[in-house]
Order: sequence, then C-alpha cells, then structure tokens
Amino acid sequence: EDESEEEPKLKYERLSNGVTEILQKDAASCMTVHEKFLALGTHYGKVYLLDVQGNITQKFDVSPVKINQISLDESGEHMGVCSEDGKVQVFGLYSAEEFHETFDCPIKIVAVHPHFVRSHFKQFVTGGKKLLLYERGWMNRWKPSVLHEGEGNIRNVKWRGHLIAWANNMGVKILDMISKQRITNVPRDDISLRPDMYPCSLCWKDNLTLIIGWGNSVKICSVKERHASEIRDLPNRYVEIVFQFDTEFYISGLAPLCDQLVVLSYVKEISEKMEVECCARPRLDIVQPLPESCEEISSDALTVRGFQENECRDYHLEYSEGESLFYIISPRDVVVAKERDQDDHIDWLLEKKKYEEALMAAEISQKTIKKHKILDIGLAYINHLVEKGDYDLAARKCQKILGKNTELWEFEVYKFKEIGQLKAISRYLPRRDPVLKPLIYEMVLHEFLESDYEGFATLIKEWPGDLYNNTIVVQAVVDHLKKDPQNRTLLRTLAELYTYDQRYGRALEIYLTLRHKDVFQLIHKHNLFSSIRDKIVLLMDFDSEKAVDMLLDNEEKISIDRVVEELENRPELQHVYLHKLFKRDHHKGQRYHEKQISLYAEYDRPNLLPFLRDSTHCPLEK
Repeated sequence: EDESEEEPKLKYERLSNGVTEILQKDAASCMTVHEKFLALGTHYGKVYLLDVQGNITQKFDVSPVKINQISLDESGEHMGVCSEDGKVQVFGLYSAEEFHETFDCPIKIVAVHPHFVRSHFKQFVTGGKKLLLYERGWMNRWKPSVLHEGEGNIRNVKWRGHLIAWANNMGVKILDMISKQRITNVPRDDISLRPDMYPCSLCWKDNLTLIIGWGNSVKICSVKERHASEIRDLPNRYVEIVFQFDTEFYISGLAPLCDQLVVLSYVKEISEKMEVECCARPRLDIVQPLPESCEEISSDALTVRGFQENECRDYHLEYSEGESLFYIISPRDVVVAKERDQDDHIDWLLEKKKYEEALMAAEISQKTIKKHKILDIGLAYINHLVEKGDYDLAARKCQKILGKNTELWEFEVYKFKEIGQLKAISRYLPRRDPVLKPLIYEMVLHEFLESDYEGFATLIKEWPGDLYNNTIVVQAVVDHLKKDPQNRTLLRTLAELYTYDQRYGRALEIYLTLRHKDVFQLIHKHNLFSSIRDKIVLLMDFDSEKAVDMLLDNEEKISIDRVVEELENRPELQHVYLHKLFKRDHHKGQRYHEKQISLYAEYDRPNLLPFLRDSTHCPLEK
C-alpha cells in the first residue's frame, strides 16, 4: 500500500524505431552514449550510430563476432571499438584518421582519450591480458606501451581527465597520466564471484570521484592531493573511500544522479513451481549513499525482453550526463529511464485523485508544463468533488476555476441542476463581471421558491434586480401567494420585487399590510405621496406619530384638507393630526378649530383649556 503512495522518481520507455529492427535479428552487447547520439554494438560484430529516438544514422561492419566495447571522445568525433576476435579500431567519424590492430586474444575494453580530437592527446588504451597505452608519435606512428599486466584479464576501463581507472581479476587500479604513476589499488571484496560473470562497473562522477560497483558492494572513491611533506617516494595523489555499502542484489551498472546513485541490479529469485533459482526482472534503484550504508529512494523492476535468459554480465547502464537520461542495455532490449518532470508529477497526482495538489502544482509551474492545462485539472477537480457528494466545496471551487468564463459557468449550473443541487451553487454564482443569462438566475430562484422561501428571500435581497426578468419572478411569487396568501416572507419579497420594478404603490400596499418599518423610508425615497392619499388611515394605524410628522412635513404634496377628509370616519386619528398641526402653527388649520373643540372634549380634555386660550379662531359663542 505504501509503495503505491510514493511517487516514482523515473519514467521509462523503450528505445524503438531502428533499435527494434536490429534486436529482432541480432543482440546488443554494449552501448555508449554521447549527448548528440548513441553507439550500439552487437553480438554479430556490427556498430550502429543512432539518434536519441533510436533511428539508425550509420552502420559499421567491424567484425564477425561480438563487439566488446565502444568508446567515444568528448567531442563525439572519434570512436574506438574492440571485439572478441582481438580486433581494435580507432577512427574518426568525420575524418580519414584510422588505426587497426588485431591481437592474439579477445580485447575486452578500449578507451580513447577524452580529448582525442586535439593533436597532442592522440592516445587510447586497450585491455585483454595487458593494459596497453597507444600514443601517436613521430611520423604518425602509433607506439604501444604496457601500463599493467599479470593480474588476469582487464575487464573494464574508464578514462576521465588525466586519470584512467581499470578493473582486472584482483581489483581496481587508478593511473595518473601526468606523473604516469599508479595511485591506488582497491581490492575486490567477494573473490568467490567469477569476474567474467559478475563484472566490475566503473563510472566517474566528476574528474576526481570514481564509483565502483562489484558483486553487491559499492565504493565511492575520492582522488586527493598528497601534502608536499608526505610525498617522499609516494605518488603525489592518493585515494580515499568516502562511502562504502552493500546492496541487496548483484550490480550490473552504476550512474550518478546529483548526490544520489542510480544502480542497475541483477536479481535472482526462487521459482515457486520448480523450486530452482531463476532470473527475475532487473531492478533500477535510486539510492542515497551514507558513510556505512545507503537509503533506498526508489526502486523499479523493469520488464525487459528476455530477462529470464539474461546473466549479470548481459546488462549495462549508460547515462547522458547533461540530461539525467539513463539507458538500460540488455541483449534484446534497450530501455531509457528519465527523471520525471512537472507534467509527470501532475499525472501522478491526478491518478491518485489529489486534485487540490495537482491544481497547485500546475499553477506554480504553468510556464513549464506542456501537457496539462490548469482549467482541465480544475474541471476534473469539480467533477471529482461532485461525484464524492461534496457539493458545497465543488460550488466554491467553481468561483476560482471557472473565473469569467460564462459558457463554463452555465454548463456547470445545468450540471448542478441535473443532480438537484442548484442551491449549493447559488451562493457562488457571479453577480457582475461576468453576468450569466437571466434564465440561469431564474432557474435558481425557481428552485428556492419551490422549497425554501427564506432562501428565496435572501437571494432577492442579495442579487441585483437586473440579473433576472422581474416580471417572470413576480408572477411566480403571486402564484405561490394564491396558495398561501398570508405568508409574510413571500409578501415581503414581493414588495421588494415591486420596488425593483418601480411599482411602488403595490410595494407600499404590501408594506402597510405587513406593518413594515421601511414604509416611511420607502415613501420618502421614492416620493410616493400621490400613492398614499387613500392610505392615510392605514399609515396612521401603523404608526400615528411617524405618519403625522410625515404628513405635516409634506403638506404641499398632501393638503391638510385632504388628510382631514380621509380621516373623517376616524375622529380619534383626526384629533391626533389636528392637535399636532395646531402645535406647529396656530393659524394653519383655523377652519377646523371649531371642530377641534369637540375633538378635544371627546379625546383629550386636559389640552382643551390650553387650546381655547391659544386659539384666536374659536367662535366662543358656539
């Protein structure tokens, strides 16, 4: 379970095209990698130059038997090849330079000087029973000299800068080409393993760091300068083993990856049916070296063609330094492993349904991702949340993901409608910039009107009145009121709709029926005095104080005579109005003073005497 939760570090693909063709009839024996091309050697003595997609660009017939090694200089212009029948060739790919030699024993390794392209570095080494250095000297003649012999076959060599490292049956040696001194011997750990079946893997991490893998042991060696006082008869450089650890399986190849190591391992397992040991799929591990051990960062088993027949020596690992590309070579297959990029990371997150993280990753690296679009990931995320039943979060994410895209908004709203979740998305619908079609908002309002009057009222309050067709919504509310005429929520909402629609008279009626506190504000704000002429009694009943103040403040709009006439049947209200009018101005209502005497006598006796005192218009004889 844990393994599936951990994201792989590498991705794999087969090298196909020309390689597929070659390996149908022949088998790969070795390969070397240059940043511009690949060179593949086969069991039938051919060398193919390939582009990085695996297409054949050139073919050389070198020998009738197996090619053991191919070496390229750093420029990629010169190639060294050696084969099982003792042939060695070093030649220019783009020049006529050429060297041929045939030895009386199989030549396992060849390495050309990294700077062979320069005239004073025309050197290469070959290895069979002896390690020979060839140098081009006087009259373009090649002069061989023995660097080392007497410890069995030379099986691997790697040349970097001024240092040559090679492995024979006893261990690994390093030679300093400047002083022509051997500076170390790293002995082999497990001498029970046949060196021809479990060959040594060597690779230079940089000009002074050599990585050695042999059997199941890894050593990382650092070449250091000796202090002048220590030199005496010793070489001026020495080697220190900085990391050393054992692996679970036998090593077929090594490559550096930043401060980590890529290890290709040959795996044997006990077959359950036969109860005999058989070859399993090779493994490619990334490990973090520690002084005495290592930590496994990732591990992948590779299904290469024909892995059941392969031995440890049949696998090789080559790498392209600049690009973190690793080539796993086996007789019937070449697989390329490369570091996963941000697109691969997002793929993995989506596969694991980690949409939130995928969205963040895409936003952070939107300039570098080629395969994914932020919007597509976002839409997948919304779908995922809807499937999970987390409708509110899905609706909330719409705001961020859909932005100002009205088409997508409308599509999502219909989707929410289909699953009966219009309410969830209602809170998050855009209200300006962008504005959706009126139909969308009406659809949501209708949904609320059918099931939740309070929610409906809230939306009418919050949404600007121009989002939907007011007439349609008013009609719908009126229809609902037929079933429930006393519903205060619906009446209040209808009044608000009438107000949006500037049908203030209608709104006023409802507010008065509801005795709503906003009545007076509404009349003032929209100057509705013409609408209230016949509603004065209602207003007075609702709040006589406020009503009288308002009528007196606006007597030019509603005359005193009109008010008195309207209140004819409600003398107690008539009294309140005329009393306040008299308080403000003793003369304005003079024609009603006679009437007021009886009103005071009936409703407000304590104020009768002060009234008679102050009024100059009372016919006292009456």
